[in-house]
Order: sequence, then structure tokens, then C-alpha cells
Amino acid sequence: MTSVGIDAVEIWTGKLKLDLPETFAPAQGDDPEKYTKGLGLEASSFPDTYEDIVTMGANAAKRLMDRKGLAPDDVGRIDVATESAFDNSKPVSTYVAGCLEQVYDGDFHHANKGERKFACISGTQALDDAYNWIAAGRNRGRAALVIATDTALYARDSSGEATQGAGAVAMLIDEDPSVVALSHEQGYGSADETDFLKPQQQFPSVDGKRSMQVYLARMREALEDFESQASTHPEDFAYVPFHTPFPGMVRKAGLLGYRHIARNTDLETEIAEEIGRQPREEDFDDREGYEEAIQSYMDDLKRTEQYQDWYDAAIEPTLSISRQVGNWYTGSVHIARVSALLSAAETGRGLTGDRLLVASYGSGAQAEIHAETVREGWREEVEALTVDEQLRRRYDLTFEEYERVHDAHNHDLDTEVEEFTQPSGEFVHAGWGRMNERKYEYVE
Repeated sequence: MTSVGIDAVEIWTGKLKLDLPETFAPAQGDDPEKYTKGLGLEASSFPDTYEDIVTMGANAAKRLMDRKGLAPDDVGRIDVATESAFDNSKPVSTYVAGCLEQVYDGDFHHANKGERKFACISGTQALDDAYNWIAAGRNRGRAALVIATDTALYARDSSGEATQGAGAVAMLIDEDPSVVALSHEQGYGSADETDFLKPQQQFPSVDGKRSMQVYLARMREALEDFESQASTHPEDFAYVPFHTPFPGMVRKAGLLGYRHIARNTDLETEIAEEIGRQPREEDFDDREGYEEAIQSYMDDLKRTEQYQDWYDAAIEPTLSISRQVGNWYTGSVHIARVSALLSAAETGRGLTGDRLLVASYGSGAQAEIHAETVREGWREEVEALTVDEQLRRRYDLTFEEYERVHDAHNHDLDTEVEEFTQPSGEFVHAGWGRMNERKYEYVE
């Protein structure tokens, strides 16, 4: 079968910035290292008053279509993944299509549109849906547009407030892709969990400790499931992009993943000379004893040269964008992939033919592991991105301005706030229609 995967990608970050160590930490009376070292974050991105999930998604999609020279007839499917939707019936994809039809000749009337929901993993699920649609031969030669867009706001003074973020990732899924080809093999770990949810509310209810436990448990299950179909070894993958709500969580996931895929390999034998062999559950009389031994082993493992070298090479490069923008929910794992590819391009690393091991997660809860093979056109595609420029141009909020813009995006408040930046060459939220629908327009 012809390979299917990501042919192009574009990013649109919220146009406002909250500096965590310089602005947020002093206002909260916190040590800046609580955020920079603990969470691994430097800044959060926020939408300006005229931005929302539709404008960010549509702007990323337009940038992608312009760069690839696409017309509406070239796109047979538009899927939007979000956990920030504002309508329980009308999907965000219809709003995005309506925006794009303002600026292109033709329309998307014959494109299938939908909205995916399973917390943060829905961006990857939409990618899987597009892959399956093309692989089944139902695309009639057309590509799919997958958009992950979120405004990840938390209630003021909540435990997750510092991890906030806003932005969109648009991906073109097609045959013979230029960026990465997706593997057939997938691994899943899924269970009915209550770690993070939004029961008819804008701001999430979060059990932070439980969420960390569930994230790691589902990742382990997904990795075990993936290994039932494909071999894994730490040296098999150039990069391992994880879902990144904040880089500190990936530190834990990376250690768990490394321990798991090094098991029963030459690496475990090599490391055993320094810290001993990994504990096996069958060697213990009870689960508690086994878990204590595993924790002790992992404490030793993270200090080994083998693990630290692997983490610095395979994980650390995936975190650069996340450190500057915070949590993008459905887009988080996809900006981790972009971060890795940008790092390779900047350092002159040859990646064509190398593989990525992509680890996605969504609360509630499910994880997915799949492999991707880097394609020949990857460098040209990522070098066309303007994410660094976007990050530099963000408006740097004072804490008082942050409070105002947070209120402006709070659905329960009716707050008028002047925009902080001037829109140009982009879609903006322009008010409300007769049925309380959102209206959008393109600003030249």
C-alpha cells in the first residue's frame, strides 16, 4: 500500500504571552523555579480578545493551504480535535470551513466534516481517522485536513493555572507524505478514569496526583500493546514525542518508557553492571514489594549515563515549543513532533528514513503509541514554519493585563477588554449572530 501520513504542518500560537518566572511567579509569591524547573515551563501563550479556537485553527489551516497551493476541492475531509468546543451540536470544523470559504474560490460542500472528542488524544484520533479514510480508498485522490485547536484555560488560582496555553496545529494528511508516514501498528491503553473532566463547564476539574498516575498507567499499557505487534528498542527511534501537558510530566513518562523498552535487551544487561537487573514481579511475594523495588530501580536508572544520554537525544528536543507556550491539549503531542524535527533541522541532522515513537494521551483515559517514519521532504516542510517568529512577536502581558484577558475569555463573565495586538492577514472573532452563533471575518 502507498504510505499515508503527514504531508505538511502549520502552527498558530496565541498572540499573547505570560512570562511565568518574571511575571506570574512574583504575583503568586512563588519561587520562579517552581515553574522553570518543577513544571519545565518558561511562558504560556494566550489568545487575544479577538482570537478563539476557530480563528487559531482557521489561521493555521489557511497558512498551510497557501503554502501548499491548495484549493477547497483538494480537501475531502476536515476534522477538528478540541476539548474547548463551545457548541454541543455544531462542530468547530464547520466554522473553520466557513472562514476559509471567505478567502478561497470554491467551497468545502463536498468535504466530510467532524469534531473529535477524547480530551488531548483526540488530535491523534483525528489523524488516525484521516489515515484510515485514505487507506480505505474513500478519499478520491483528495487530502484530509486535521486541526487540533484549544484554549487551555484553568480557573484562577487553581493547581493547573501555570500550565495554561492556547494555539492550533493544522496537518495535511495525504498519500506519499513529505513529513512522516504513519505505521500500521498501534498500541492502546484505555480505562474508565476520572482524572480530568469538564462536565458542562469551561474550566476543568482536575485531580493532579491521580492524573499523573493514570497518564503513566495508560502509557505503560499502550506500550505493552504496541510491543505485541512491533519490536522496540531505545536505539530504534530518533525521537520520542510525548503528549506534553508540561515538560515535567514527560520526565516521568520518559523514564518509564525507557525502563520498559530497555527490558530484556543488551541495554538492560549493560546497565545491570552498574545498578543491577530490573526487578521482575514474579520474583516478589506481593505487589507492594515489587513496586517498591521498581521505584528504587528507577531512581537509580535516571542517574545512569545511558539513560541521561538517551533522554537528552530523544526527549529533550521535543520540549522546546512546549516550554514557551504551555499546554495545548489536543495539539501538545503534535508540537512535540514539530519541536523534534525543528531541532534536527537546526543541528543539520539527517533524519530521512529514521523513526519516531509517538506517545499520545487523553484524560478519561486513553493512551496510544504508534511509530512514524521520517520522509525525504521533512526538512523543507519544517524550515517553512514561522513558529519562532510567532513566539518572538507575542505581546508580553503584565499580571494585571493577564487577569483582564483571562476574564475576557471566561464564559461566565461579560467583560469588555481592548485587544492588545492589531490583527493583520488573519481571521478574527467579529461578534454574534441571531442564534447566538459566533461570527468571523478575515482582516486584510
